[in-house]
Amino acid sequence: MADIVTTSTPQGAAPATAHGVSNAASTYQPRRAWAIAGWLTVFSAINFLDKVVLGMVAVPLMRELNLSPTEFGVIAGSFFWLFSLSAAVVGFIGNRVPTRWLLLGMAVLWTLVQFPVALASTAGTLLLSRVILGAGEGPGFPVSVHALYKWFPHEKRNLPVSLINQGAIVGLLLAGLAVPLITHHWGWRANFIVLSAASALWAVGWLFYGREGTLHTEATPAGNAPAQEPRRVPYSLLLTDATVLCGFVTAFAAYCGLALTLTWLPSYLERGLGFDAAQAGTMFAIIVAAGMPVSMGLSWCSQRMLRAGASSRTARVMFGCVCVGVGGVAMLLLPFVPLPPVGKVALLAVSTTLPTIAAALGPAVLGEIVPDSQRSGLIALATAVATSAGAIAPVVMGRLVQTRASAGAAHGFELGFAVCGAVMVAGCLIGIVGQHPNRTIRRLRG
Repeated sequence: MADIVTTSTPQGAAPATAHGVSNAASTYQPRRAWAIAGWLTVFSAINFLDKVVLGMVAVPLMRELNLSPTEFGVIAGSFFWLFSLSAAVVGFIGNRVPTRWLLLGMAVLWTLVQFPVALASTAGTLLLSRVILGAGEGPGFPVSVHALYKWFPHEKRNLPVSLINQGAIVGLLLAGLAVPLITHHWGWRANFIVLSAASALWAVGWLFYGREGTLHTEATPAGNAPAQEPRRVPYSLLLTDATVLCGFVTAFAAYCGLALTLTWLPSYLERGLGFDAAQAGTMFAIIVAAGMPVSMGLSWCSQRMLRAGASSRTARVMFGCVCVGVGGVAMLLLPFVPLPPVGKVALLAVSTTLPTIAAALGPAVLGEIVPDSQRSGLIALATAVATSAGAIAPVVMGRLVQTRASAGAAHGFELGFAVCGAVMVAGCLIGIVGQHPNRTIRRLRG
């Protein structure tokens, strides 16, 4: 990239030379690094299966437990009540505790919490289970990213983080295909038993194969002699910086769309657009499957721009914000453009796939400007702010669905999507105006 030169050294080894070349660059181990990325991709897939399963079984669950749309919205949103707080707290713990053990502990907690949901007979029990599960899954993404950054140097981080995001898409794809099938043959409760077993298997595998990375990144302005990266920067500087704060806003806006996809999209396809349960599951799978090549392709384009000399502001900030904005416009148009059901599915595919690139590029920007010793905490804090949208958006959607029922089954859903789209457009504009990574680096380095 044009404005930042990065070098990679093992923790505790000698710093980079005057030419910005690491004395121990060979410590980057591609095969081992990508193997860890693969494990964390599976971890992400299980994480998102856990998130979306409630939305996939919403119709039979609401019927059996006699829940109104607003009540279901509260239960769906309860997953995020402690999600953000837990992400922030555990993220700061990740500054000091090896990520290997944090990830193992999360997988064990998922195993223990998912199984009782299969026995839940009241809304209160279901709500409590989702709150605890959310607390256990909140730190999953930021801790995974921090773990990956210990294996990959700065200029190679876009694709592995994007791969983790593909794990999320794989999880959603599996949910769209498998959950309706499992529900049809064994009932909606059986899905939670399967997910509990999947978490247990991953935990056993990670215990034997998971390891801690050793790469350490130093960032210096291009064309200057490398300055020693400060071990710590006062949080009063980090948390008042425009690049950091505006990045938080953009991440929040992007996550609004994801939250609605996880909780209400299957119900919209079934109740709003008239697909049966199997068709709705297939359509849901198609929408999330479309995101796999799109997200990886966008991440690759951003990384190519960096290698070609583009600044981080151009290749990461503006590129990611435009994707969020275009997705927001597509969602905003949903209730105003007369389209057949398949056309609306296509519009939703655009609005839900493009903004996901923000989850890969946002942490990469923070990784540039934040010292390694504080990186886990700041990425976790960004995740906490972003995922707080998950506690708000489903409730707003549920309220609109309930109050606008007289206008037609689809109207409340589409109005909720439009509100989310407006938030995404606003987040795009704020991110473009406020984020200047190179300016922030100069400010934090003095």
